[in-house]
Amino acid sequence: MSRIDTRGRAPLRRRAEPLVRTGRRELWFDGARASGRVPVRALAVCAALAAVIVVVGIASLTIGSYALDPATVLRALVDPAADPDARQVVFEWRLPRLLFAVLTGAALALSGGIFQSLTRNPLGSPDIIGFGVGAQFGVTLTLVVLGLNTYLFKAAGALIGGLLTALLVYALAAKRTTSSFRLIIVGIGVAAGLGSLSSWILISVSVEQAMMVATWGAGTLASLGFEQLLPAALVFAVVVCASLPLARTLPLLELGDDAAAALGIRPGRLRFGAMLAGVALVALVTAAAGPISFIALAAPQICQRLIRSNTPMGTLPLMLTGAVLVVVSDAIAQLALVPVGVVTVSLGGLYLAWLLAVQYRRTP
Repeated sequence: MSRIDTRGRAPLRRRAEPLVRTGRRELWFDGARASGRVPVRALAVCAALAAVIVVVGIASLTIGSYALDPATVLRALVDPAADPDARQVVFEWRLPRLLFAVLTGAALALSGGIFQSLTRNPLGSPDIIGFGVGAQFGVTLTLVVLGLNTYLFKAAGALIGGLLTALLVYALAAKRTTSSFRLIIVGIGVAAGLGSLSSWILISVSVEQAMMVATWGAGTLASLGFEQLLPAALVFAVVVCASLPLARTLPLLELGDDAAAALGIRPGRLRFGAMLAGVALVALVTAAAGPISFIALAAPQICQRLIRSNTPMGTLPLMLTGAVLVVVSDAIAQLALVPVGVVTVSLGGLYLAWLLAVQYRRTP
């Protein structure tokens, strides 16, 4: 590990001068198999976000009908000889919910970064262009028509529904080149149609089935345990590993197809792979917790401003930003006794109105 570069100059270690001097403080690393540089600001932001997750997470573990103070929660987490009742409440009931909030936020944020980078538009999130609604429609069919209520079947339904919706939106929006504006407009229309079909299905089934789907459709983390967390975490780890190269290639695609092709990138293959990864991330969340809206929309833009990046596509800072948003929203939801999806929709609607106002002011 070499020294921190504080003025955009090369470190003391002999190496080639950077082609572009950003003037930002960076930390260089040079190993046997990999080398590179990491902005110090990004590291500081990651540390701050992780601290927020820990503090708010411990506070959320104290919320519930069985009252616990932070000291008791910490003792239950680290001391096997602590009060058995407190350890049962913390480990079996509340900790899975907290971990799922972190996983949900990270997955939705990364999915939003992928689609916003693909569309080159801050409104190009799966919530707006209909991919999340497609995943929700797939789970609705799985629950109501097929009568399957296990996580794996719901995840398969969400993945198939999201992918078919994505293909439909891209096919309808394609006209020589795919305009981000046309893609968003078509996605909104497809989402409205799928929402109407979901409503028609719910009024056509029994009250018990409709209530089951409506409870899931509100977006809640309350009833989730380790039996849902473990397969979701496994799928998440696989998709994240497959998505790591996208942090390097998607920003190049933002330059345009011709420029990306000149750099050795195949735009069509890259778009399909990125779309598959983004839909898979939305599907694993939707299958377990239901639709949790606006995290995929807000997290990439917030992260982009925190680390002062020129692209919404990132990895660790982006996922930590999404995790913070869901953990804080879930803590508010527990205090208000409402599903977390209600909180994210309320806060996300205000953010969407602000984002539209900013976009409108920038339009000449």
